[in-house]
Amino acid sequence: MNKEIIKKLDFKKGDGLIPVVVQDFTSKDLLMLAYVNKAALKKTLETGYAHYWSRSRKKLWMKGESSGNTQKIKKILTDCDYDTIVYLVIQKGPACHTKKSTCFHNIVSEN
Repeated sequence: MNKEIIKKLDFKKGDGLIPVVVQDFTSKDLLMLAYVNKAALKKTLETGYAHYWSRSRKKLWMKGESSGNTQKIKKILTDCDYDTIVYLVIQKGPACHTKKSTCFHNIVSEN
């Protein structure tokens, strides 16, 4: 864990939240987008499993806590501005609450 980079994370831009792009470690498929606050990121780093902040329920949650579809963290990256995170995960079961493998399954445009 690189504590210097963690200190640089900019939670101020998003009212205490940072978006997290979640990607499958093996296939590189985009799985979902969620948000973390400092507590969710800390819990993720402590446990090795993805934890997020629910904007609708206003609470910390672990991915898979009720479904069993957990996300084991393999690597965490941040962008150059330190205001977006990528979780590279081993996904157990589908990532989407609709039971699809990824939340990104609705085609908007195709050329």
